Amino acid sequence: MIVSTRPIREPLVTDLCAEDLASIYAKPSPRVIAKARPAIDAHAKKFIEMSPFCVLATSGADGSVDASPRGGGIGFVRVAGPNQLLMPDRSGNNRIDSFRNVVEGSGFVQLLFFVPGIDETLRVGGRGTLSADPDLLASMVEFGKPPRAVLNLAVGEVYFHCGKALMRSKLWSSEKVQRSVMPSIVTVIHDQTGLGEPASQETVEEIYKTQL
Repeated sequence: MIVSTRPIREPLVTDLCAEDLASIYAKPSPRVIAKARPAIDAHAKKFIEMSPFCVLATSGADGSVDASPRGGGIGFVRVAGPNQLLMPDRSGNNRIDSFRNVVEGSGFVQLLFFVPGIDETLRVGGRGTLSADPDLLASMVEFGKPPRAVLNLAVGEVYFHCGKALMRSKLWSSEKVQRSVMPSIVTVIHDQTGLGEPASQETVEEIYKTQL
């Protein structure tokens, strides 16, 4: 048996502790701390009412975290009051990871709102519950269909993020990747799982039109 005499290299990445973070990052300014508000003010309300897209983050009973994209028409999330948001749930993949976390996990919810053309984003956090009240569902019809359920968020914290992340990414730039550089999602899942049949992007987009 040949035994290597080369020294074992230390890992290139080391885990940081709280003390390390304190030495790397300066303390946030008083204004950064103070910008977190306990309720939705006029500026946050206007931003939400302009937003067609947000990311929903939830935490499970086992400590896992789920984040999923949510979208609709402009202002699809309804501001029902300074401390209440109502978000309709549209057609999806039926995994309902987020909603299982709401009813079985901690109930804590975070929403990150985007408005196309604006680099700043808005973060809203609180505790969520779910409703399938028929009158509420009927009041939130979009794309000719009522939602299947509505997330009712009791808002506890609201604050704007600066635009640096979106500016670095050039998210709203006219420079766009051509869709053809990636196979359709149906083809990707077929390749990954062997289930179903491959389909072109054009076919997938036609399916989307009937399932919004």
